Amino acid sequence: MLHEWVDHGLRIAVLAVDPSSPRSGGALLGDRVRMRIVDDADRKDSVYVRSVATRKTSGSVPLVVREMAFCLLHVGWDKVVIETVGAGQSEVRCAAVADRIVLVEGPARGDGVQAEKAGLLELADAVIVNKSDLDGAQRHADELRESLHLGHEDAPDVLLVSALHGTGVAEASSMLLTLEQSTRAGRARWRERLLSHHERQLLEHSKFDTLLSSIEEGLMSFDDAYAQLRNGNE
Repeated sequence: MLHEWVDHGLRIAVLAVDPSSPRSGGALLGDRVRMRIVDDADRKDSVYVRSVATRKTSGSVPLVVREMAFCLLHVGWDKVVIETVGAGQSEVRCAAVADRIVLVEGPARGDGVQAEKAGLLELADAVIVNKSDLDGAQRHADELRESLHLGHEDAPDVLLVSALHGTGVAEASSMLLTLEQSTRAGRARWRERLLSHHERQLLEHSKFDTLLSSIEEGLMSFDDAYAQLRNGNE
């Protein structure tokens, strides 16, 4: 889809998020290696790709990404695409940093009952079923549409796309450029933004790692540690 947008004269920035190791803190940051558009001499000046590690954040998107996106838009990039780490059913933290949420699904990812449980699906402004050349893609798309329309008049579009054959890519690219934010989950978006703001204050506290060590060693309770973290940096 980046090719489609660039060919329409848009300058696109991509922030590709990779998970950090909970033990070492390191991250592979390998998503940009697969984005060959940056090697295209005719398009590379219209695409910016930056890998970002999740670091200490508890969700699929580090909170600093929102500020990075604002900065990129301010200096002239037309669109900022944020690619999160693999998100599970209950992962909705991306709502804290993104103005539009596009959920990319694949065939055989679960039946309609599973779809109804997916919290992220309820926040999606559009759903794309990739690998539509595989068996089960159409059935999965139909199940998603049925689930999304239960109790919702403004259900998001569900599009079938095959990256392998290129089918549906142009249609999906065009749809995403004019995509409106859904009104179904406005409160949930602001809830995630408030929670993420609170989490960031805790993580950036100067005593966070020291207090974490005290908890690990059994020298402090969670309540005592939280009381110190609430006081802000000193």
